[in-house]
Amino acid sequence: MDLGITGDTAVVAASSSGLGKAAASALSREGANVVVNGRDEERLAAAVEELREDATGEVVGHAADLTEPGETAELVERAVDEFGGLDHLVTNAGGPPSKSFLETTDEEWQEAYELLVMSAVRLIREATPHLRADGGGSIVNSTSHSVKEAIDGLVLSNSVRMSVIGLEKTLSRELAPEVRVNAVMPGAHATDRMEYLVENAVDRGEFDDYEESYDSWTEDIPLGDFGPPEEFGNLVAFLCSDRAAFITGEAVMVDGGDARSNL
Repeated sequence: MDLGITGDTAVVAASSSGLGKAAASALSREGANVVVNGRDEERLAAAVEELREDATGEVVGHAADLTEPGETAELVERAVDEFGGLDHLVTNAGGPPSKSFLETTDEEWQEAYELLVMSAVRLIREATPHLRADGGGSIVNSTSHSVKEAIDGLVLSNSVRMSVIGLEKTLSRELAPEVRVNAVMPGAHATDRMEYLVENAVDRGEFDDYEESYDSWTEDIPLGDFGPPEEFGNLVAFLCSDRAAFITGEAVMVDGGDARSNL
């Protein structure tokens, strides 16, 4: 299926690894020019080189800390300067620490809010004028299935990410019809983040070994295992594309059927 995004320009936040990288990969394989972002310049450069191997669009890297307002503005400006405009924005950020409520400090709450919510707010604010130009564009907010179903030990993710869904739904009306705004809520995928969560549960003494911890994450997933990151990326690319032209204000689960919520 031709997604109709060849020659478009996309910014994908926090995309030097994990699900962000998978989204950048899917968009670049479909012919979009993609600005990839990360804080670690060495890892970012390696990701750009890897993505270019399969890309049919151009891929460039831009190092930026998403918790720094000035650097989010520069990330958007890089795309406009490099490719002459902006058609798609994918907001994304690394996960906050895995902790219980009573272990979590005020500083960690504030840091999680800056990372998960304000990074999206600032990126969208900077990107909107460009997305509205030349016929409009799209925004996809990457969150977590913890928005629908709380995950033990992830109080920060469970609580703070819900703000992004409220923002997404509000903006789907405020920015219409020029800009479509959707969210994706990934469950457990085979990424470094999941590796950390599996190992962290063992370190906290919840499980005796890695295998037991791994099984605790996957045993209730109807499709049997962690999701392939590329499947997440394919969904993001679809939501950005002309094939999703009548979809906005939606929050889509991609978790192998793990969540039991009806809505």
